[in-house]
Amino acid sequence: MGSCPRATFLGKWDEACPECIQLDGAKTKGTGGGFKGAPRAGRNASWVEERRQPALPARTRTWCGGGGCRQTVEVPMEPRWQYQFRVIMLGDSTVGKSSLLRRYTEGIFLDAVNQTVGVDFYVQFVELEPGLRVKLQFWDTAGQERFRSVTRSYYRNSAGGMLLFDLTNRASFESVRQWHREVVDTVQPFRIVFLLVGHKSDLAGQRRVGRREAEKLAASLGVQYIETSAKDASNVAQAFQMLTLAIYQALQTGRLAPTEAWDGVKSSVPLPAPPKAQALEKDEKQKRCSC
Repeated sequence: MGSCPRATFLGKWDEACPECIQLDGAKTKGTGGGFKGAPRAGRNASWVEERRQPALPARTRTWCGGGGCRQTVEVPMEPRWQYQFRVIMLGDSTVGKSSLLRRYTEGIFLDAVNQTVGVDFYVQFVELEPGLRVKLQFWDTAGQERFRSVTRSYYRNSAGGMLLFDLTNRASFESVRQWHREVVDTVQPFRIVFLLVGHKSDLAGQRRVGRREAEKLAASLGVQYIETSAKDASNVAQAFQMLTLAIYQALQTGRLAPTEAWDGVKSSVPLPAPPKAQALEKDEKQKRCSC
């Protein structure tokens, strides 16, 4: 890192810095005691993933800290991906959204986790099939009502939504419809692919929601259902794989139609044409052949 007193390499942020840190073109404002709006996990989530990748090509990155201090370092290049999906975590407070994400992205579980304030950010890469690599960006939203105005602003640019409820908390299950309705109404005319997740399946003796009841709710919402546990890692990877695959399939069938005004999906390869466009192209070819 050299003599730079304000920033350290590989995501170790100096929270005393009142200035800005320039990272991949996105500027995050400092507040003197931390970074307002800069998610706790998001500060190093993508860096964690980069450190896991062996022998990646290097690139340079410039950190701009307080006092005019600048330092250019070489860091591994981000792995190539064909698609980027933004996914928002939804559900009441304490259902375990942050615990589930940390188990998935970092492979850890903490018995005591601080409640999310506003929105936290996580990154993970997944390979759906050989050669098909997807970058997942997660927005972990606070479940408390007082943060709802903040979290609503993240709905519109999400391709997927993971609806969580606590299997030991009946009220969190009964809130699922409200969360689903709020997101659907907010994102129109765009769409989001949902997955319903019953969390804390390891607490079988305290269960307050039956599987059949949860499956019935999922069917009524037109979504898939799975039960998970961040504590014992049960079905954690499977849940995120299910949602990622559902988003990809929605793209292929035209149920999700990316536009310039929507950032839920980004792609480094040509996106599939909408079904109507494909049909028009087919008709044009038939007309040319019949002449």
